[in-house]
Amino acid sequence: MAPLIDQAKVTLNGASGKPLPSPQKLILDFDHPKKPKRNKFAFVCAILASMTSILLGYDIGVMSGAGIYIKKDMNLSDVQIEILSGIINIYSLIGSAAAGRTSDWIGRRYTIVVAGAIFFAGAILMGFATNYAFLMVGRFVAGIGVGYALMIAPVYTAEVAPASSRGFLTSFPEVFINTGVLLGYVSNFAFSKLPLQLGWRFMLGIGAVPSIILAIGVLAMPESPRWLVMQGRLRDAKLVLEKTSDSRDEAESRLNDIKEAAGIPLDCHDDVVSVSKNGSNKTNGEGVWRELLIRPIPAVRRVLIAGVGIHFFQQASGIDAVVLYSPRIFAKAGITSDTDKLLATVAVGFSKTIFILVATVFVDRVGRKPLLLSSVGGMIVSLTTLAAALTVIDRSDEKLMWAIVVSILMVLAVVASFSIGLGPIAWVYSSEIFPLRLRAQGTSIGVAVNRLISGTVTMTFLSLSDAITTGGAFFLFAGIAIVSWLFFYTFLPETQGRGLEDMDELFGEFQWKDSLHKGSGDAAEKRQKNDHGERIQLPVY
Repeated sequence: MAPLIDQAKVTLNGASGKPLPSPQKLILDFDHPKKPKRNKFAFVCAILASMTSILLGYDIGVMSGAGIYIKKDMNLSDVQIEILSGIINIYSLIGSAAAGRTSDWIGRRYTIVVAGAIFFAGAILMGFATNYAFLMVGRFVAGIGVGYALMIAPVYTAEVAPASSRGFLTSFPEVFINTGVLLGYVSNFAFSKLPLQLGWRFMLGIGAVPSIILAIGVLAMPESPRWLVMQGRLRDAKLVLEKTSDSRDEAESRLNDIKEAAGIPLDCHDDVVSVSKNGSNKTNGEGVWRELLIRPIPAVRRVLIAGVGIHFFQQASGIDAVVLYSPRIFAKAGITSDTDKLLATVAVGFSKTIFILVATVFVDRVGRKPLLLSSVGGMIVSLTTLAAALTVIDRSDEKLMWAIVVSILMVLAVVASFSIGLGPIAWVYSSEIFPLRLRAQGTSIGVAVNRLISGTVTMTFLSLSDAITTGGAFFLFAGIAIVSWLFFYTFLPETQGRGLEDMDELFGEFQWKDSLHKGSGDAAEKRQKNDHGERIQLPVY
C-alpha cells in the first residue's frame, strides 16, 4: 500500500480539481499550539516583587506566638491582645490607599522600596517597645508598610508577566505571605526559650531583615512596562517587554495593546512621547476615582464588584483568625503546653506553604475559577467539621481524644483548602481584571477591603468566641464561605489566558447564566474558533 501522504497527493477535490491537503496537515491544524517555556527573567522579577508579601505573612505568624508572651510581660487583657494583633490590618488601609497614587507617581519599582523602608522602621519600633502605647506606634508604622506591599506586589507582577504564565507568577505574593507565616511560626518557637522580656522583642524585631533584602533585590528589577508607557517612555517599555515576553511578536502585541489603552497612536514609534493628561488619558491617577466609584460604565462596575467581592470573601471566611489564633484554637482543643501549641502552629505553616505551591502549578493549567470553587468547597467542609468538633469538646466534661485529633486535622485542612485556591487567586484575579488606567487605584480598593475585613475578623474573634463559643464562630465562617461559593460561581468569568487589555470586553459580555448553563469559559472559547468552527490560536498579551 502506498504511504498515506502519497495517497493524499493524488486524491483530487471533486469540486476544484486541486489536490486535497494531507491528513497529517489536517491533524496538525487542529493541534493545540505548543506551550511556551516560562520566561526566566519575568520569573525572577515576580519573585523579587512578591517578597514584599513576606512582611504581612511574617507579622501574622509571629503575632500568634508573640501575643502569648506580650500578654504575660505587660499583663494585658484578651481585648488588648486582639486589638494589638488585628490593628495592623486597619493601619494598612492608609498604606494601600496611598500606594495607588504613589505607584502612579514614582513608579511600581520604587513603591516597593517605600514599602520595605516603612516596614523596616515599624519592625524596629516594635522590637524596642517598652509599653503598650509604644507597641501600637510600631504597629501603626508597620501597618502602612504592609498596605503598600500588598497593593504593589500583585500589580507589578501582573504588568510584567506574559499572559501564558500570569496566573502562576501573580500567585507569588500569596506564596510569600505563606512563607512569611511559616517563618513567623518558626521564629516564635526559636525565641520562645529566651527570657520573657527578650523573646517577643526578638520575634518582632527580626522582621526588619526581609526589608533589607528586599531593598537590595529591587535594584535588579526593571520598571513596569505599562507604567513606562503611561509616562510616554516607549523605548524603555519595549526593552522591558522584550525581556519579559515569550517571543518578540508577543512583546510587540503587548506594547500595541498598552499604547492603545494609554491613548497613544499605534503607528507612533518614537522613543519618548508626550502623553495627554486630559480626558481618559490621565497618567497620574487624576479622575480615576470618579470613573471607578461615581460614574463607572457597566463593565467597570462589574470589575469593581468582582475585585472587591473576592477580597471581601477571602477574609470574611475567617482564615486570618485560624492563622493568628491557632495557638488558642489548639488550647480550646485540649493542648495545654505553650511549646506544643507553637509546634502545632509550625505544622499549620508547613501545610499552608506546601498547598500554595500546589496552587501555583495549576492556576494556569486548570484556570482560576475551578481552583477557586474547589478551594471554597473544601473550606466549607473543613470549617463545618472544625466547628462541630470544637462544640463537642466544649460541651463535654471529659477529654475526647478523637475530637482533639479531628480539630487539629481540620485546622490543617482549612489552611490547605484556602491555599490551593482562594488565597492566591484573590490576588491573581483582582490584579488582572482592572483596565490599565484604573489598575493601581482599583487594586488598592481591593486591598483596602481585604485588610479592613481581616482587621475586623482578627480584632473581634476572641470576643466573638466568648459570645457564641469558638465552635459557633467557625459555624458562622462556614456560612459565609457558602455565600462566597455562590458568588464566585455566578459572578466571576474565567480570565485564564486572556490579555490584561481584554478584560473590558470579557466583563462586558459575561452573564451569570453562562455559569449556570454553559460554563464561564464559553465566551472565551467561542472567540478561539473561526467561522468554520476550527480552533485557532489567539495572540497572548
